[in-house]
Amino acid sequence: MNATLICVPIMGETIQKMIADIQKAKLNGADLVEIRLDSLKTFNPSQDLNTFMQQHHSLPFLFTYRPKWEGGMYEGDENQRLDALRLAMELEADYIDIELKVAHQFYDSIRGKTYNKTKVIVSSHNYQQTPSVEDLGNLVARIQATGADIVKIATTAVEITDVARMFEIMVHSQVPFIGLVMGDRGLISRILCAKFGGYLTFGTLESGVVSAPGQPTLKDLLHLYNFRQIGPDTKVYGIVGKPVSHSKSPILFNEAFKTIGFDGVFVFLLVDDLANFLRTYSSTDFVGFSVTIPHKEAALKCCDEVDPVAKSIGAVNCVVRRPTDGKLIGYNTDYVGAISAIEDGLRGKHIDSGTAVSPLAGKLFVVIGAGGAGKALAYGAKEKGARIVIANRTYDRARELADVIGGDALTLNDLDNYHPEDGMILANTTSIGMQPKVDETPISKHALKFYSLVFDAVYTPKMTRLLKEAEESGATIVTGLEMFIGQAYRQYEHYTGLPAPKELFRKIMENY
Repeated sequence: MNATLICVPIMGETIQKMIADIQKAKLNGADLVEIRLDSLKTFNPSQDLNTFMQQHHSLPFLFTYRPKWEGGMYEGDENQRLDALRLAMELEADYIDIELKVAHQFYDSIRGKTYNKTKVIVSSHNYQQTPSVEDLGNLVARIQATGADIVKIATTAVEITDVARMFEIMVHSQVPFIGLVMGDRGLISRILCAKFGGYLTFGTLESGVVSAPGQPTLKDLLHLYNFRQIGPDTKVYGIVGKPVSHSKSPILFNEAFKTIGFDGVFVFLLVDDLANFLRTYSSTDFVGFSVTIPHKEAALKCCDEVDPVAKSIGAVNCVVRRPTDGKLIGYNTDYVGAISAIEDGLRGKHIDSGTAVSPLAGKLFVVIGAGGAGKALAYGAKEKGARIVIANRTYDRARELADVIGGDALTLNDLDNYHPEDGMILANTTSIGMQPKVDETPISKHALKFYSLVFDAVYTPKMTRLLKEAEESGATIVTGLEMFIGQAYRQYEHYTGLPAPKELFRKIMENY
């Protein structure tokens, strides 16, 4: 549990719209709302502030009247702006926000008056970058010196590693502190502030309608990240990639963590430089990372120890910090997920895992694609005793991988007429047939009758054209979703040391 509040920014152009949104925020679980007076098309302070305060029984209010020079929309007279905020204090608003640049002047104007009800947040915004820890510390001191009740600093993430400096300041702060890092690369600042002791975070009513770049929705904070359950001891996991926002892993892991009561949170990590990221977030709080494109090869180099299979594949998609010595251990669960899904498909519904021999043994296994995923599947199938053929657009890439693995090579064009035997297995590891190009397929339908099982690593859409046509041709099909769930089982076990709740994983993925 944590004491961090969730504040919903209210950005309506009219009082009516704002009041409706305040009700919505309350209904959806917000702790307070920030009323952005600068977003109103017309604003009459004495009348409108009274109207707001009549709504006040619903939720605590923070009034912000942000000027253009601090990233807001107000362009009018400065004294009138400060008068409105003073009036909000007189009307006993819970909070007001004053920019550092005018804080001394504002405090001078209320000397000798007592406003017992209102807490003053003094804020500073940097839309370019995130300063050094030393500069941030000095900024906190300057804000405190104004007499602020609460210190607020918002900076901008140029890289995700910038956020670590904000966390460092937050953890050591002796005063109520709001520290947020704006932009996509700063997203974790808005979630993990609950772990490091931030006073509040912002969550929006609708996705895309934000008062600052990178804000998550209230719904995601509460129901995707289980924000209320995050505390000082919560372990942090995440999906590392670029891009990363399409990943289903956070949905899957957070839901599983919540259901079994595991104290962890799984976040999106938009990372530019993997080595720098792993160096920066080296504390025991950051325990495990799922690694996706383009970092799987770099991950191999960054680990202290690498599982032998991952080493031969040349790619790592799962990095775990070993609790005993903090060393980073790299695994490849991509191939395990796909291979076990294919084996289950071959065994049929009467799965008898008691037999030591894999149903892949002796089978001719055709892999489409010679990239990281193709390599992973070829190694995995080879390990199970299959004979491997690599088919790729360019023959040279196929030949190269086939030589390393000990198998044959084909071009994609040859595949349609390739029929050395019946009952072969086909595995597509390319993005052919992925959204938006759902009408593409790597192989003609007439050639599919020679295969007993067809697997497609693409899982958007779940039923690709390749799988539809394979099913019509009488082959068993295995979807990319099976591989996704299969590799997630293994990651979950590496992360938590617990057996994966397989039925639960299936149920979660079916809902999405």
